[in-house]
Amino acid sequence: MELQEIKQHLTLKTVLDYYNLKPDKNLRLHCPFHQDKTPSLQVYYKTHTAYCFSSNCKTHGKSMDVIEFILHKESCTKHEAIQKAKQLIGTTEIQPTATAEKNHSVPINKLSISKEQFLQNIFTYFKNGVHNSKPAQEYIKSRNLDFTKLEIGYNTGQFHHGTRKEEALINQCLQYGLLATHDRLSKTGETCYKSFAKFCIVFALRNQSGQLTGLYFRSTAPSGSPKGGEFHAAKHFYLKESTGLYPGYPKEETQKIIITESIIDAASLLQIKAITDQYSIIAAYGTNRLNEEMKAAITGLKQLTEIIFAFDNDEAGNKAVKKYAEELKQLLPDIILSKIVLPCKDVNETLQVHCDENIFIDLLNGRTTDFFLSTENKNEPGAKLLIEKSIEREKTAIIQQHPTHELNTTNPYKLSYTTDTAIYYIQGGLPKTTDHLKIMLVIEQLSPLGGVGGGLKARNKIDLYEDRQVEKLCKEVAEKLQLRKDLLEADVYKLTDLLESHIEKKLQAKEETGEQPQIILTVKERTELTTFASKPKLIKRLNDMLGKAGIVGEERNRILLLCIGVSYMLPETLHALIQGSSGSGKTRLMKQVIYCLPKYKVNTYTRITDKVLYNYPTNFFCNTLLCIEDVDGLSEEALFAWRELSSNGELNSAASQKLDNGQIVAAEKTVKGPIASMACTTQGAIYEDNMGRVFLIAVDESIEQTRKIIQYQNNKAAGVIDTKAEQETKLFLQKLFTLLQPFEVINPYGNEIMLPEEAHKIRRLNEMYQGLVKVITVINQYQRKKNTQNKLLTEIEDIETAVHIMFESIVLKVDELDGSLRHFYEKLKTFVLKKGKSYEFTRFEVREATGVGKTQQHYYINQLVNLCYVQQLGFANRGFTYKIVYWDDYEAFRERIKKNLLTQIETLKQKTS
Repeated sequence: MELQEIKQHLTLKTVLDYYNLKPDKNLRLHCPFHQDKTPSLQVYYKTHTAYCFSSNCKTHGKSMDVIEFILHKESCTKHEAIQKAKQLIGTTEIQPTATAEKNHSVPINKLSISKEQFLQNIFTYFKNGVHNSKPAQEYIKSRNLDFTKLEIGYNTGQFHHGTRKEEALINQCLQYGLLATHDRLSKTGETCYKSFAKFCIVFALRNQSGQLTGLYFRSTAPSGSPKGGEFHAAKHFYLKESTGLYPGYPKEETQKIIITESIIDAASLLQIKAITDQYSIIAAYGTNRLNEEMKAAITGLKQLTEIIFAFDNDEAGNKAVKKYAEELKQLLPDIILSKIVLPCKDVNETLQVHCDENIFIDLLNGRTTDFFLSTENKNEPGAKLLIEKSIEREKTAIIQQHPTHELNTTNPYKLSYTTDTAIYYIQGGLPKTTDHLKIMLVIEQLSPLGGVGGGLKARNKIDLYEDRQVEKLCKEVAEKLQLRKDLLEADVYKLTDLLESHIEKKLQAKEETGEQPQIILTVKERTELTTFASKPKLIKRLNDMLGKAGIVGEERNRILLLCIGVSYMLPETLHALIQGSSGSGKTRLMKQVIYCLPKYKVNTYTRITDKVLYNYPTNFFCNTLLCIEDVDGLSEEALFAWRELSSNGELNSAASQKLDNGQIVAAEKTVKGPIASMACTTQGAIYEDNMGRVFLIAVDESIEQTRKIIQYQNNKAAGVIDTKAEQETKLFLQKLFTLLQPFEVINPYGNEIMLPEEAHKIRRLNEMYQGLVKVITVINQYQRKKNTQNKLLTEIEDIETAVHIMFESIVLKVDELDGSLRHFYEKLKTFVLKKGKSYEFTRFEVREATGVGKTQQHYYINQLVNLCYVQQLGFANRGFTYKIVYWDDYEAFRERIKKNLLTQIETLKQKTS
């Protein structure tokens, strides 16, 4: 067997599968030939080669074919790699032939092979085609199918290109119907060929031995529309003389089997593990093609007890079910026959509309049997029992689906209201107050069978308190959904009243009890989260997850902010002030962190007016996180309210109130905390009393951080970033913090830790230090012991973690310069040192050396002059020069503080060891 023939027989996917290597959606792998933190090995299925882009890899600079891949993976000689390749092909004895054509498009030897092997090879080529075709991937995704879970191919119609001299291959393609000769000849006088089922996705049909014996093609273009210069008059194509079942013959131990009307319907169910664990699935090839092979496969199942039909919910589907049920009942008289009643046209459309695989579990649990009972046998005892159960299910379904004209608040983020006219959904929840009613309103037609699901939808953002908006909306929706405008208006006004009443009840309940909506966790989710929280180094793993959630760099800042945010659940909360220049990303950093906390516990505002915090319901802010995007524009009164609510835990105000009889009396208003808070500012310093109560966090404005952010932005634009995975990570963290309980914490080492005496406002900072240790202990609650009073006990690890993540904030508190000014000054010192400490410089030199803009540089220089770090020389008419007069040793200063704190921790470790 020649080397080129081995390469034509052996696909790269076969090799990767053998070594349990699975590329990601971008066809990249963690390279197995070197230590690889990020996927650097690119897989090319079309050419069956791979290339590692890392310069650390021994294969760098050279593309690997299948032989070379095996050679490096096995660390063997080329001869041994060739022998291994032959084993993977499945044979070592194939007669040598003339050298095959280079760059063969399809991995098929030019020798004639069996039909099964030929179809298997061509289907492997089609599967590789999905990875290289965006249109195919988009179509598969539009059908809510996952080609990474299912065996799906794509036929571009190019599989025969480059095979003109391969007569055996062309003949087999012609024999099995993949090619047909064209009426015209090419310019060179050669025969032209037409591809079968071009631009179709492909599914494999298999025989009882699991061999591929047929192919089914589904057009990705609408019926009758042009695709690549051709017209598809039909949507479905079967290869000539195809046999076999999809997805294959059911297992011998099958007890319950689901028959779908189409292959795409069967593929939809194959993705749901809960179904495939309990049921076998096969596809009929339409309403007229439950053929003899399928019937034989079903009747051959010795342990079969039930056949479940999942055909289309239309007249043709119902007729087909009755027809096939009678035929199967004759062959299997003791079998139970049942039918799934679909809310939409078919299985796949139901999956597309509802986007929730759990609906099929409910549909299977509610399947009906009386569909198959004839008039004669309905009086039989067994039949009566089936009918009674079916009627009970129908009654339940009627109760659930019949319009109740009441607001369904089961899901607070998707309220629903069903009438005789339509179904109304409020997506994303409701406003927190009743001064407006801006919502995302989805109006859906009732299904033809009545009840929920299957109808056309209209989606609009609207303020229900604006009558003009309501009238305009109802007019547009009436035209789109073919409904009566007056009935829609009546429904929407009634819905407005219901929503208003619901909001008022929520506010009243919150006023009286302080209760908050909760994220409901399933038993499985709770188990997964508990397992995650019980493993060591939780804080480090949380920090890594923040990175996966899209927070680039800022390793210390992001985990400190997360801990500050989590403190909302404790009686003693923490607060943060994020400093940075304009455009440095401080607001984005804050938002990305709070997106990882339960949404109902976070209140975010761009600005707050003078008195607004005094006017909220009493318990509105109780144990929540208050976030202000920019405090620079807040008035002194607003800052005072924020400070008092943060520090004292409540706001008390007295105001005049006018009674119904016109009398004016004094009234008291209380807004209770405690709250945790975060805010952003571009100022180096704000009101001293506000600064003393918060952790100061300086945004990383270094060149290295800028490069990281730009690389992330570029990767996101290029589609390399998996935004769905980022959102899933944020949701996971939200659920995790919902799981945590606000235990009281005892720190046995509280008297043995002390901050440096030179720290600014050390009394408050020490309290914040102890508070951070408590928060970290609460986060680690699944790994911490409790005392007899059920209080969590802090461990030395918690103190060490607190020191590590708040170190920069401590330094900022001690340092006279704020974060951005310190960063600028250190750059300036580096520049001047190269010239000599006595060097006098101009502002133009500073701008060039530091890369800071004119306005910001002007502010920084003036600040340094005012603080006597820099001296201004010369005269304005001749231009000022500057000289550094105070050379502080910032690095030595940092090391001194760090050594102080770490020495305390080492002492504690020695005492407890």
